[in-house]
Amino acid sequence: MTKRRIPLAPSEGWVTVALVAILCVTVTWAIDDVRLVLGQGGLTDFLMPMALAGMLVGFVGPKVGWGRWTTYAVGAGFAALIVPLVTGSLLRDGSGLAYSIGEWYHATAASASTAVVDLAVRNLPYTTQYGHYLLVLGLIVWATSMFASYAVFGHHHPLNAIVALGIVLLVTMSVSIDDQLRYLVVFSIAALLLLIRSHVLEEQGEWIRRRIGDPASISSIYLRGGTAFIVAAVVGSLVLTGTASSAPLQSAWSGVGASLVELGRSWQKYLPAGGNTISFGADFDPSGTSIGGLWNPSQTEEMTITLPADAPKDLYWRAVVFDQFTGNAWRSSTPQTLSRPAGEPVLAGSTDAVIDVGHQPLTFTVTPAAGRTGRLVFSPLTPTGVSQETSVSLIGDGAYLNAIQRRGDGPYTVNALVPVAGEEPGQLSQSALQAAGTDYPKDISIYLQVPDGAIPAGGEADTLLKGLKAASPSMNPFVFAQYLTSRFRVNNDLFTYQSNIQDLIIKRCNGISSVECFAKIRVGFCQYYATTMAIFLRASGIPARVVNGFLPGERTKAGVETITNSQSHEWVEVYFPGYGWVMFDPTGGDLARAGPLPSGKPVPSGSARPSAAVLPLPSFNDRNDLAENVSGLGSGGAVAAAGPFIAIAVLLAVIVIALGFVAWQRGPRRGTTADQAYRTVTRIASRFGFAPRPTQTVYEYAGALGEVLPNARPELETVARAKVETAYGRTMLESERLQALREAERRLRVSLLSLAFRRRERRRRP
Repeated sequence: MTKRRIPLAPSEGWVTVALVAILCVTVTWAIDDVRLVLGQGGLTDFLMPMALAGMLVGFVGPKVGWGRWTTYAVGAGFAALIVPLVTGSLLRDGSGLAYSIGEWYHATAASASTAVVDLAVRNLPYTTQYGHYLLVLGLIVWATSMFASYAVFGHHHPLNAIVALGIVLLVTMSVSIDDQLRYLVVFSIAALLLLIRSHVLEEQGEWIRRRIGDPASISSIYLRGGTAFIVAAVVGSLVLTGTASSAPLQSAWSGVGASLVELGRSWQKYLPAGGNTISFGADFDPSGTSIGGLWNPSQTEEMTITLPADAPKDLYWRAVVFDQFTGNAWRSSTPQTLSRPAGEPVLAGSTDAVIDVGHQPLTFTVTPAAGRTGRLVFSPLTPTGVSQETSVSLIGDGAYLNAIQRRGDGPYTVNALVPVAGEEPGQLSQSALQAAGTDYPKDISIYLQVPDGAIPAGGEADTLLKGLKAASPSMNPFVFAQYLTSRFRVNNDLFTYQSNIQDLIIKRCNGISSVECFAKIRVGFCQYYATTMAIFLRASGIPARVVNGFLPGERTKAGVETITNSQSHEWVEVYFPGYGWVMFDPTGGDLARAGPLPSGKPVPSGSARPSAAVLPLPSFNDRNDLAENVSGLGSGGAVAAAGPFIAIAVLLAVIVIALGFVAWQRGPRRGTTADQAYRTVTRIASRFGFAPRPTQTVYEYAGALGEVLPNARPELETVARAKVETAYGRTMLESERLQALREAERRLRVSLLSLAFRRRERRRRP
């Protein structure tokens, strides 16, 4: 009995396999290099084996006779089993404990469901989960590699594979701030070699079909010429890249406009916070801002501001003001939006409107950079009028300012009132603010709310706040605010400024508020400084709010101040009766350049304003409870709840593997002949509408079927050649030829089933 042998080398050759692998690996390397998830490259290292696994499915499918949809279905089944498993292992990694497979699946499910609750159900501007990012990236890499591999080995269309992988690579390069030219070079070389290799194989197949001569004679010609072309093209491209000084595509982005920034706010929260991604503009969202683990602004110019020669120095440019703290984000209460015609008072009727006494007018012109800053109006403290029609968002019964957005494009002029530091009535001085008192209006209560869990009893933040209160010279609102500002200054004995704390957040701040986290790890950036100070003030009965905007820019002698994305900042405003909101920057250091207030003489405080109802804030701990209720997976008995789903997944994997094995082994168990093999082909093809035409020869019919099923061409040629040689040449096939014929028939029995998905081609094909 002759032992059947499975050929190890694919018909395309191992060189083709290696080139496809290089393409997939290069794209995955580029994605991993960006560090999309939390800025940690280690979290995306698993993408490499996922890419190779997807490529393997796309390679094996055609070789075992599976059609396109069968291969994709099998690959999707394995991806659904493997990618969540690997994702869960990464979520559980680092704890020092051993976990089971079931707990890995549960970790992925819990993380993904909590992210859905945060972003879709609770409509939060952020989520602390990151497992869903790993899951989606793994599935994208797997699917793209599988598609590219099947395009080469199933459809024999390498260009489709190159286009699909190339799009992913270009998107990755477009969002990265690092130079990824090396990945493009490697990808281009492998892609060109793959195209040349595929063309050589097609030419060899054509020579075999037409019996022109020795097909191997053309290989060296194509390969030598193609290699020379690749070397010249790559070297020339690198030289051009290194010497070119123009930017031919720059104009394509100049007209994107502010609408792109506005659109970006709607999907920004769904994207991972990467480490090396570019900034697409100041994303100050009036609805809310999350407190993340990375502060990575760029040097991109956001706007220029033209001011008069006598304008005050070191003005902070306010964009958005928030009132609600949710534990790890700031949000705005539901605002009322008022339309203001150009030039009309924008804060008329608002509590944030101030009188002229103690203030000086300031007129300036803002010119946004192309496609930057959206339509937000930037102004120091109190804007009074804008040269364009605006929409003013006011929050609370006291109608406090949230944000101002213009409805036009291009430059705009703003009239504003800025406070004057001095000792005259209404002017700001230390003694004046100390004497302002605590007769707050009742509608200011929205800036006194502290959600449950923000400062847990007995926690690090609670201990820190008590210590600061005990050490403060006085609990006078101004004295305490000034004391917190001085104690929060960066790089002192209390806190240290650090722009990337993602590792610490993952390890030490899971499930706690940003205030408790900052008090625990003692490092962070402006969001943590401002948030902690504001919440500490609120917990002490002092109205405070956080503000997003830009730090002062460098001003020329002509009065032009340039603002870059690197100056985006967050600070605190504290309310003083009779004076309104006064700015404090707890981040300090080189960032806080505003000079100290004069001491002055004590003056009477202002009067209180009308009261308003207090809107309750949801508890910070509610987000975890809601996530558990929606996902159906509590913290206890997690593995037991996921057990049935894991059993089903394992059973599905066993069934898929068994079906693949049966599909490979199915076929005639007896000996076969050329006539029987040809009848098998025509019988199965005829059932799906691809019967041979009366005028077609055996070779013509096999060639026509080969155009419909490119992956089955070698088997069809084997059957056709055997049929012609035995029927017309009266040739007796040897045992090795019969074995090859039997293998070809067995594979064709499965491959021909994919003709069911080709019904539209019946009228055009045999």
